[in-house]
Amino acid sequence: MSGQCLGFDTSNYTTSAAVFGDGRAENRGKLLTVPEGALGLRQSDALFQHVKRLHLMVEELRADGAIGQITAVGASTRPREVEGSYMPCFLVGEGEGRALAAALGAPFYPCSHQQGHIAAAAWSAGREDLLDRPHLAWHLSGGTTELLRVEAEGHTVRAEVVGGTSDISAGQLVDRTGLLLGLPFPAGKALDALYPEADGAGFFQVKLNDLTFSLSGMENQVKGLLEKGEKPANIARFAIDTIMDVLLRATREAQRRWPGLPVLCSGGVASNRQIRAAMERACGAVFAQPQYATDNALGVAILAHRALERGVRG
Repeated sequence: MSGQCLGFDTSNYTTSAAVFGDGRAENRGKLLTVPEGALGLRQSDALFQHVKRLHLMVEELRADGAIGQITAVGASTRPREVEGSYMPCFLVGEGEGRALAAALGAPFYPCSHQQGHIAAAAWSAGREDLLDRPHLAWHLSGGTTELLRVEAEGHTVRAEVVGGTSDISAGQLVDRTGLLLGLPFPAGKALDALYPEADGAGFFQVKLNDLTFSLSGMENQVKGLLEKGEKPANIARFAIDTIMDVLLRATREAQRRWPGLPVLCSGGVASNRQIRAAMERACGAVFAQPQYATDNALGVAILAHRALERGVRG
C-alpha cells in the first residue's frame, strides 16, 4: 500500500512527530522545557507540555511540505515492550494517534519507545536489515542504559534485557555531572564539547558483574574531583571515559557470548562522539545518525510503515 505513515513519540524528554514513506523520512521534535537547575520533570508537567506542543510538530511537517497521503498512524505507548512498563506522558501521543487514525479511517499501530529507538537507529545507520535478524543493541539514554538481545518479531522487534545498569543510567550520570558543573540540562552536548579541552583526570573502572554494572557511586567520584578543584573539562572527560570503559567491557563480553551478532547503539548518550568512536573501533558497533540517536518519532513511523507493508491489522 502506498502513502505515508505518521508517527508520534511523547517521551519524558521530547515531543516529536514524523512521517515515513513515499520517499520521505522527516522528524520534527522539541525538547521539553526543564527549569534551570532541575534534572527532569514531573510526569504531569511533561504530559502538559506534550499536549501543548504535539500539534505544532505536525503543523511544522505540513508547512515544510513533508506530509502527503497518510495511510497509517503509529505512536509509542510505553517505555518498553514488557509487562507493567508504563509512563503517563506516552498517553498524549497514543491518544492523539488513535483519534487521528479513527478520523482518517486508517490503521493505528502501537509500539514501545524502545522499539522506536531501535528502528530509527537501524534505518539511519543504513542497516534496516537488522530489524529482520538477531543483533545486540545498547539503549543509552537519560532514563535507560540497557544491553539488549534483539530478535525480529513480525513487523517489529522483541528485545530481551541481558545487561546494563542496576541503578542510575549513563544519561543520568552525564546530567548529574553537568548539573554539578553548572551546565544546561540535558548536559550531553555540553560535556561532549568540554571533552577535547581536558588534560587529565583519568577514569574509574566500574565493576562489571556478569553484564550488569552500577553507576550510582560515580556521582560521589565526580563531586570529589570538583571539591579538589579539578577543571570542568577534566571532570567531563572523567565521567565520559568511565561510561565508555564499562560499555566497551560489557559489549566485548556480550560478543563473546553471542559471537557474530552485530551491535547497534541508540539513545541520546550514543550521540557522544568519544563513545561512538571507541565502540566503532573496538566492537564494530553501528550507530544511529546523531539526529536520530536522541528521542524521535521516526522509528515509530518506520515500524508503522513496516506493519502496513506486511498487511498487519491495526
